[in-house]
Amino acid sequence: MNKNQRSWFRRHKWLLILTTILLVVLYLFIGDTKKAAQKEFVTMDITRGNLSQTVTATGEIKPLNTVNVGSQVSGTIEEIFVDYNSTVKKGDKLLTIEPSVLQASVAEAEASLESAKSQLTLAQSDYERNKTLYDSGYIARAEMEKSLSTYEQAVQSVKRMQSQYDRAVTNLGYATITSPVDGTVISRKVDKGQTVAASFQTPDLFEIAEDLTKMQIETSVSEADIGVIKTGQPVTFTVDAYPSKTFNGAVRQVRLSPTTTSNVVVYTVVIDVDNSNLSLMPGMTAFVTIVVNSATDTWKAQNSAFLLRSFDGIVEVTDESVKPANHLAIKRGKDVVLVPYTKGIATATETQIISDEIKEGDKIIMGYVGQSATRRSNNNQRGGMMGGPGGGPR
Repeated sequence: MNKNQRSWFRRHKWLLILTTILLVVLYLFIGDTKKAAQKEFVTMDITRGNLSQTVTATGEIKPLNTVNVGSQVSGTIEEIFVDYNSTVKKGDKLLTIEPSVLQASVAEAEASLESAKSQLTLAQSDYERNKTLYDSGYIARAEMEKSLSTYEQAVQSVKRMQSQYDRAVTNLGYATITSPVDGTVISRKVDKGQTVAASFQTPDLFEIAEDLTKMQIETSVSEADIGVIKTGQPVTFTVDAYPSKTFNGAVRQVRLSPTTTSNVVVYTVVIDVDNSNLSLMPGMTAFVTIVVNSATDTWKAQNSAFLLRSFDGIVEVTDESVKPANHLAIKRGKDVVLVPYTKGIATATETQIISDEIKEGDKIIMGYVGQSATRRSNNNQRGGMMGGPGGGPR
């Protein structure tokens, strides 16, 4: 190298250094750009179909109205006219109680009534006679008033004896037990010859289901799910007796009275069931599914597709309002686009996507191959905590 060349290098030394640095930076930038362009994204398919948000529970099948038939009088059962599963009409005779004691009570009350009536006739005659004598001045006023008092007491005595007689006749009528409703006998709790004692409480003799063609399910729903249960919602259920058959019903009532079971607050939900073919029986256990919300022919994806917390390393975002909570990173062919969306129905496995910009074949980007655990952790910290299945950032 001659003297002129060395002089030129000395004069342009810093220019050469800056040029070298720029070339190195440009090389690194182009290398990172190519590397980013070659990233392999982890994606999840967006599909179209139906979604149903449901609440499951178990409950017991019961008749709409069950009447316990008892006895108001004591005695020995003389005859039983119905048995289990007997169909009865209102007023049909169910059983009779041996009536001799009750008939004796009626005879005794009748005799007491006739005696009271005789006393009344005598007292009335005495009073009328004494009133005539008093008006003529033959007896004192006190004697007339005494006969009046005796007469009035005799009138009240007749009323009292009449009441006792009527009660005895009524009790004799209670010796014949009749059905209070139309229905089916589902339980018979006594046998012929058994003694019924009604001294302290009314004994139950029969249990009658008013109409077995209309049943109900009383199921318990926890407080976490009760907020989405509404009257009229459709219900499907199965029973062990017919494992391959699904029955339908509808929510009729959500009872406001809570109960606590194993420290869990639950509410009773009553479901109406049509049992026209009488295939369902009282006491069966129903495995209930209440459909609280549904959508047909809608966009949806697996819940795991919504776990992305940052678009860093996937697509450049200049608007701070664009976040994974309201936009999806979509791989559409070779392009990556951001699509606004909102979440709809969420089930245990899938979530509805509400967006007018989704197209057939779109895939949700969940990340990219080779993404470091540290970067994912930082992304999660920037994105916040994750909600439940199908839920967005809180």
